[in-house]
Amino acid sequence: MAISTMKVSADMGKTFTTKINCSHSFTIDQPKMAGGNDEGPNPLEIFLSSLPACICAIGRIIANQRRIDLRGIRVDIEGDIDKDFLLGKTTEGRSGFTEIRSYVSIDADMTKEEKESFLQDIAKRCPVADNMIHQSVVTPVVVEEAAV
Repeated sequence: MAISTMKVSADMGKTFTTKINCSHSFTIDQPKMAGGNDEGPNPLEIFLSSLPACICAIGRIIANQRRIDLRGIRVDIEGDIDKDFLLGKTTEGRSGFTEIRSYVSIDADMTKEEKESFLQDIAKRCPVADNMIHQSVVTPVVVEEAAV
């Protein structure tokens, strides 16, 4: 087993605009109608987009390992969420997605059965899917002074 620690940080000022600091920094925000500046996708879009990105990356890794001529992968994602709960309008339900569906098209010279098997192998090795399916320990810790 080779456990690694990945680190990412986020800085937010007086608006919803949040600068994410990682290997390729980017901005997360809220749409103007929700009080943001619309300078980037919202956190839910970022969360959902991590799944198709991971499916594609793991698909490419497996294809390279097996020398499969993979011309491409397209993944469409849908997620159902109760926004009333996350906005505090109700205490019934939960704040997370209740269901996430992925529709995967694999462009390779493979039978339907081979594509289904390939997709199952991707699903087993995709860390984003694993974190969505299995509970990971999330430990929030308050530090005295924020480095803003």
